[in-house]
Amino acid sequence: MQKRVYIAYTGGTIGMKKTGHGYAPAPGFLAEQLAGMPELRADSMPAYVINEYDPLLDSANLTPADWLKIAHDIAANDEQYDGFIVLHGTDTMAYTASALPFLLQGLRKPVILTGSQIPLCEVRSDARENIITALIVAAEFALPEVCLYFGDKLLRGCRSVKVNADGFAAFASPNFPPLGNVGIDIDINWDRVRPRPEATDRLTVGALAEPVVGTLRLFPGISIDLVKHSLQPPLQGLVLEAYGVGNGPDQNPEFLAVLKEATDRGLIIVACTQCLQGNVDLDDYATGTALARAGVISGYDLTLEAALAKLIYLFSQHLPVESIKRLMQTDMVGELSR
Repeated sequence: MQKRVYIAYTGGTIGMKKTGHGYAPAPGFLAEQLAGMPELRADSMPAYVINEYDPLLDSANLTPADWLKIAHDIAANDEQYDGFIVLHGTDTMAYTASALPFLLQGLRKPVILTGSQIPLCEVRSDARENIITALIVAAEFALPEVCLYFGDKLLRGCRSVKVNADGFAAFASPNFPPLGNVGIDIDINWDRVRPRPEATDRLTVGALAEPVVGTLRLFPGISIDLVKHSLQPPLQGLVLEAYGVGNGPDQNPEFLAVLKEATDRGLIIVACTQCLQGNVDLDDYATGTALARAGVISGYDLTLEAALAKLIYLFSQHLPVESIKRLMQTDMVGELSR
């Protein structure tokens, strides 16, 4: 029996049409382009259904409410399809790919996010290979994961980051090897794939509210006033982009006092590294232990995208502060190497 794949088309470059004002979303245009691809009519390809979102969005305009909409869309169609594709703009694709694993609880089928750097309507587009391979992976490989496929790499979604604004190899997974590599063959590294949930578990969608979280990137000479204002209520959680393995200015007592005052009143501050690759360890250097004494917790090898998505998800569960701190340092969906 021919496999069936559900495509949630949220928007993005892949389906845009050239206009007098540049590329822009055009309702129905992507479906026309796909219908004209002879490769998709091959016997070896799955059948597919497209749900085109209205309105189509540039991914720069997506919000957590859209993550929830996508999750509910997948859950509502879980029993009818063998796999899922989310067509998405590249700018915030890694954020959506990081959030969906927390929201899709009991996932037993592949969810593949992909898109393109050049629209499908152009002759020299990366969209064809991305969507053909994503369709095959979604239909033929029993991956119980949210993945991101781009430029011949199948990445765990909550480990992915965008690393190139205009290259075809636009995404990477700095702290976790790819789940799959695509060349002549599609090679899945099954030893890296998470265990499949029990067959009795139904796919459900976790709650997602609108907690106030943010990020703050350290830089030499950062203003204390800037830090102080950044930590004011109603902020509930912050990803602190620290130096190296989690270092900050330990010879600035006012800076540390501002952090301590914030964490004492319940603000959760998670230290991640500004480096593309590596792990935060607040015990390595005095500059890191100073942050720990101020109440900052380590995000270990969480990406910025995964740290933010996880904070939003955990605050949405209305958990006590200490529980959220503990879970931020606990691997839940493959986002942490712990």
